[in-house]
Amino acid sequence: MRLVRAAGRTIAICGAVAALLYVAVVLVNGTRTALSSSRAEPTLSAAERGSLVVRGRQIFRYDTFGDQTFWGGALQLHKAIEGKALGGVGSGVSPKVALAVGLKVDSAKIPRPVAAAIRAGKVNLNSPKTTLALLKLNAVVGVRGFFNGGRLSSVGITCAVCHSTVDNSFAPGIGRRLDGWPNRDLNVGAVIGLAPNKKPITDLLQVDEATVDKVLASWGPGKFDAELFLDGKAFRPDGSSAATLIPAAFGLAGVNLHTYTGWGSIPYWNAFVANLEMHGIGNFDDERLANAQQFPVAARAGFAHVRHARDLITPKLPALHMYQLSLPVPHARRVNRAAARRGKALFDGKARCAGCHMPPEFTDAGWNLHKGSEICIDDFQADRSPTLRYRTTPLRGIVAKQKGGFYHDGRFPTLRAVVDHYDTCFGLGLTGREKTDLVQYLRGL
Repeated sequence: MRLVRAAGRTIAICGAVAALLYVAVVLVNGTRTALSSSRAEPTLSAAERGSLVVRGRQIFRYDTFGDQTFWGGALQLHKAIEGKALGGVGSGVSPKVALAVGLKVDSAKIPRPVAAAIRAGKVNLNSPKTTLALLKLNAVVGVRGFFNGGRLSSVGITCAVCHSTVDNSFAPGIGRRLDGWPNRDLNVGAVIGLAPNKKPITDLLQVDEATVDKVLASWGPGKFDAELFLDGKAFRPDGSSAATLIPAAFGLAGVNLHTYTGWGSIPYWNAFVANLEMHGIGNFDDERLANAQQFPVAARAGFAHVRHARDLITPKLPALHMYQLSLPVPHARRVNRAAARRGKALFDGKARCAGCHMPPEFTDAGWNLHKGSEICIDDFQADRSPTLRYRTTPLRGIVAKQKGGFYHDGRFPTLRAVVDHYDTCFGLGLTGREKTDLVQYLRGL
């Protein structure tokens, strides 16, 4: 229960969403929400809701939460971007190198004359100077450059670096933003591997730099291992990388727990990532991370209770949450409608999919967690979370999640492979045509 003072009275507001929205309006707009005497619920006008979404979009795309103190100040990534010729270290990061590791460029941020020059081949895409120019334009999706005069003095990242991509309408890797889409081209390990100073990471994990480099190289495009910095487990028992696929940030409305293993709600995971993965400046609590047996790295580092004199994260969570809930869900084009109709009947019936992936959210209604044995897979990743379970992944917008494979670690390369797995796991007896029809339905969700 949360207490909110309004109109001279203290009113108990039990609804978590209601409380979040009220706090957001006060923080963002500096206004009071009108409360009726009969209902202890704040009401938001369309303008106020719109204001939250707009502010949330700004936060999602451009707010580093102060994490430049880590990515620039500690890891010194800005020096690697500049290169030795511009006062940094190494050969520098040109636009071609940036695009090669999966970073994206927002074409809407590129002035028309510059865009025309790029098309005409008059812009040197092999020069770090061009990268600095793009950073000054705020055109590199999810990456913020901080400049002192003409010099790049630091660099930070935003939510969009992992959870946005572009439509490639200008060129491969350059186009209009697709917020909420997972960037399955982004090689996070390769980006971190550029850092001139990895001591903050080696100190946290208590390993040498060669080990860190090996782990970072094992992730590959579209994957990141958030739990590595909690439990130190870099590889699965079979020797493969423990990294998981970057998830989508759309289609989460009405879904209970989030992430592949259900760590918590959207606001919880936003706070977790902003504080512990992005290394922003904020306050965070999760007593579960004090469990040294399960999370030795987190317990040693004090991640269960993070405190800063300035909190650049918590006040922004309500608006960020609202924006994520507003993100449109993409749908596949050119779906065979007749096949999809047959697939829907299978989904709801013989294939038994709707038993867990319940419409309209396409995850369990309420508590959406299961043991690995229930879906015929191992519990390795589940055991790395406090829930010891896997979340039933919401299926809407699956067309935007297909690059890199399916399931938390991409173990199934195609939707057909997923259907084959469940057919075997549950003894469904699906025919080849039924499997094809089911895939068509799934693609259109």
